[in-house]
Amino acid sequence: MSATRRMAAPIARLFARKPAPASPEAPGRLTIGEREYALVIRRHARARNIRLRTDPARGALLITLPGHARLGEAIAFARAQADWIEASFARAGAHIAIAPDALIPYRGAQRRIDWNTQHGRQVAVAGDTIRLGGARDLIETRLTRWLKAEAKCLCNADLADYCARAAIPVPSLAISNAARRWGSCSAGGTIRINWRLVMAPDAVRRSVVAHEVAHLRHMNHSADFYAWLDHLFEGDRKDADRWLKAHGRGLYLVGGGG
Repeated sequence: MSATRRMAAPIARLFARKPAPASPEAPGRLTIGEREYALVIRRHARARNIRLRTDPARGALLITLPGHARLGEAIAFARAQADWIEASFARAGAHIAIAPDALIPYRGAQRRIDWNTQHGRQVAVAGDTIRLGGARDLIETRLTRWLKAEAKCLCNADLADYCARAAIPVPSLAISNAARRWGSCSAGGTIRINWRLVMAPDAVRRSVVAHEVAHLRHMNHSADFYAWLDHLFEGDRKDADRWLKAHGRGLYLVGGGG
């Protein structure tokens, strides 16, 4: 699943095809209107157009340039798309900082971050809160680390469950930080699951794990694959897919996206 939206402008309308002089170093941030964005510029020798994408999870603009394009032309193009950029970020939703009293999703439910210096350093779920103490400036780092550890623990259990149902050995599991994929299964059998699924409802996370386990038998998306997936997964995979389509991008807006 794509984490970005794309927009292109024909090069012929933007500049003549001729070698460009050396461009100055791209700025790390770019202000458009009243908002500042992180700016990532990449050059691609085979690119024919300037391509602009937005990455709401990082608050970033990603621009791909042909080798002969000038940096100034890329920035001018981005500024010309101010309305589209604003609409793209608005559709994605607002970034959610991991901070005291913020609400973040965990296993499908919104939990308030209950930080207090009197709490122990260990992160713990208590009712509708996630409780922790320690240094305030380390809240995001520690909670993100905890969420990833929880994701690995839950996904390990899911993986063992579905492999038992499939009567196959349990393969290696890696927790992923992918920007566009919820899960993957390599030809060598390693399964990767995006840690952000720990924030989704359990059935959604389990559907992704079941999907990758099904790929251990069928490395395709054939009718046989989906029949095997439906045999393994106890829920409605289409409901899980609909949830991810409707809410999945919001999981990338929690914290710094690391």
